[in-house]
Amino acid sequence: MNLLQDSIRDLSGTPAAVSALVVGVSDEDWRRRPTDGSWSLLEIVHHLTDEEHEDFPLRLRLTLQDPAQPWPPIDPPAWVTERAYNEADPATVLHDFVATREANLAWLRDLVEPAWDNTYNHPLAGPLSARRLVRSWRAHDLLHLRQLLRRRWQLLETTSEPGDLDYAGSW
Repeated sequence: MNLLQDSIRDLSGTPAAVSALVVGVSDEDWRRRPTDGSWSLLEIVHHLTDEEHEDFPLRLRLTLQDPAQPWPPIDPPAWVTERAYNEADPATVLHDFVATREANLAWLRDLVEPAWDNTYNHPLAGPLSARRLVRSWRAHDLLHLRQLLRRRWQLLETTSEPGDLDYAGSW
């Protein structure tokens, strides 16, 4: 098992998976929030984009280079409204996510013997090694792919009659 190669492999697949989950979605459906108050498709993809700029890759880079250096603050839940995620252009947000992920992957591919044991002392989460950060980045992708998939299911339910989806199986 090679943590760097496994991480590059997993993180490389996310842009295509995200793109596949939003292909052909109408502008209205990009922005439609579920009745439970969770995020719209656009808010999810915009969150992934901002995370790509300001969270996992940046924090991993800082931890590998100088784990004593303070991390810039982030507030992903607040960004949804502060940055008006649902008002952005979906194509632009998706393009930014894909391009930024590719740049971050290029950085990962250039790493030579990363110091996976370098550890940042997070004030809330405690010690976070670079190893733990890269694994959390991969897990974060999976959580949001699951969220996107669930959102697509919810959108399909809104356009279906009761019982129409039963033959497919239960969610």
